Amino acid sequence: QRIQADFMRDAAEIWNQGLQAKPVVGDRRFASDAWAKNPVAGFAAQMYLLQTRALMQLADAAQGDAKTRARLRFAVEQWAAASAPSNYMALNADAQAKALQTKGESIAKGVQNLLHDMSQGHVSMTDESQFEVGRNVATTEGAVVFENELFQLLEYKPLTPTVHERPFLMVPPCINKFYILDLQPANSLIRYAVAQGHRTFVVSWRNPDSSLAHVSWDDYIEKGAIRAIEVTREVCGAPQINALGFCVGGTILATALAVLAERAGIEPAVEAPKAKTAAAPAKRAKAATKTVAFDDRMPVASATFLTTLLDFTETGVLDIFIDEAFVKFRETQMGQGGLMPGRDLAMTFSFLRPNDLVWNYVVGNYLKGETPPPFDLLYWNSDATNLPGPMYAWYLRHLYLQNEMVQPGKLKVAGSPIDLRRIRIPSYIYGSREDHIVPIQAAYASTHHLGGPMRFVMGASGHIAGVINPPEAKKRSHWTSDKATFADNLEGWLTTATEHPGSWWTDWAAWLAQHGGARKPAPKRLGGGGHKAAEAAPGRYVAAKA
Repeated sequence: QRIQADFMRDAAEIWNQGLQAKPVVGDRRFASDAWAKNPVAGFAAQMYLLQTRALMQLADAAQGDAKTRARLRFAVEQWAAASAPSNYMALNADAQAKALQTKGESIAKGVQNLLHDMSQGHVSMTDESQFEVGRNVATTEGAVVFENELFQLLEYKPLTPTVHERPFLMVPPCINKFYILDLQPANSLIRYAVAQGHRTFVVSWRNPDSSLAHVSWDDYIEKGAIRAIEVTREVCGAPQINALGFCVGGTILATALAVLAERAGIEPAVEAPKAKTAAAPAKRAKAATKTVAFDDRMPVASATFLTTLLDFTETGVLDIFIDEAFVKFRETQMGQGGLMPGRDLAMTFSFLRPNDLVWNYVVGNYLKGETPPPFDLLYWNSDATNLPGPMYAWYLRHLYLQNEMVQPGKLKVAGSPIDLRRIRIPSYIYGSREDHIVPIQAAYASTHHLGGPMRFVMGASGHIAGVINPPEAKKRSHWTSDKATFADNLEGWLTTATEHPGSWWTDWAAWLAQHGGARKPAPKRLGGGGHKAAEAAPGRYVAAKA
């Protein structure tokens, strides 16, 4: 009744104002002068905002459990985003004004843009003609030193006269292409690692086609991450390496480490993982060669997890899609073979932020006839990847739905029971404060499950922008805590944390240097240990389109 009364009062006020021209405040879709000067469009915008607010309040007030309300709210958000008057030429004052100014040229260009996007199968978020993988994105110099049916392993040319004795392997997510870590030289995490003196390797996952429709999660662990670890050691002749996993790549890496630890006979940590020391990074450059004790039974000396889900208790907005019926549907559809199309995955993630990643471009591309400006991050975002059906269905059930990775011994992968407490190597755990894919609370939860010394760092911004934040940009901030134990939850940790301006990369670089070992002359050629440098980086796997 209160929501209804408030709606009727506000609607009457808007109606009584009639078609008086006035600015529409509080929403950038209607912020231009064109909306303020067009009484019909302004009235439509005011009523739309009022109706949307009332519907969202009704969704929040609905009886039911939290997941039901979240689903209802998501549905209302999607309807509201799609029905905005800004999405329609008849009501969009900006588009109408531009059509008059260009004498209809913007409409003709918009039709051309629409036909182009229909032919390519997705809405253009950037001018994709301005980018080419290997030409102006993914340009760090290197070579492919190994490949199998699942991935190519790239090694990068050193940028320093000496390198750390332990090589460094990056495992990116398989639901996206690896070059999010190597967009441009100025914001490349790969180039940054190379410049820090690490002999750097990166997994470039294959974009699956029908020949990989049978591939399982076990295959991604055994033939993917574990094989990449083995080859990196063979190339460098190193008994141990350091490794990093990003997003799903972090989940894959953690699973592989748990398998390797079980095979090595490492017992689970008995004490509560959250009481492990939050090891601080070296304070001075000379401390980078500090001796750190390592378990030589493990081929990996330290692990970095960037925006990674290990504990799937809190999965953010994606949780609204996951229930028994949905998982069963996917298992029936592709659990025994098939592909999860990259186009469908990309569309799902875009509609998590529909105004920013869908309707904004519908309006600009089609109603206004604009060509979106070139932007490397959005080009990468549109470069979709497929997933093998059996791997995807297994991931949904055992991790997203049943959260079995944090239940010691519940899962068996590649023949080994999974117990994250066996991962007793040092770990650096990073989470982004505004992440809607891996909520910051979920990133922090990893501190409760790993068995070794850990350092947790929180960065500002979201899933991608928080991670890809080079120090030279001098943007955002990050939070660290050197307290010896971890709090039960993120809120408790924040009471001990200190905010620092700028990128978290420098903190991570100091931490990783402690685990890199002694310095030695950089290799004069790429490859080794029976693995020869073949094609130049970024390789042909990354060029395959979904």
